[in-house]
Amino acid sequence: MAQEHKLEIFRGLVKFKSNTQKIWGVLIFLTIVTVIEVVLGIFKPESLMGYVLGMKALNWIFIILTIVKAYYITWDFMHMRDEAKGLRRAVVWTTIFLILYLVFILLQEGGYVFRVYDQGYITRDF
Repeated sequence: MAQEHKLEIFRGLVKFKSNTQKIWGVLIFLTIVTVIEVVLGIFKPESLMGYVLGMKALNWIFIILTIVKAYYITWDFMHMRDEAKGLRRAVVWTTIFLILYLVFILLQEGGYVFRVYDQGYITRDF
């Protein structure tokens, strides 16, 4: 017996009548997010070039929008929403940990490499 998939997105704010409509709805949402990323990447607004937590605000926006897209692809297209709570938590917690670790490495090493190119050789005493 096949399990019925939930036919809503955005925590139930948008509901669909069939799986096909839901797929199109999620696809349209992901397309809109991608278009926003592309437009921001092309025009690079000067107001988003300021630094926030060691990185340009525009880069933070790209990271956040990419995480949103990854979430909806996993949650809806890969049917993570319909899995057992333990599996969902294992996948989500592992992903959050890896994303935070990647951002830490990006900020730590990226800043060091920038300073090396900007100021010459820098030693670091840990």
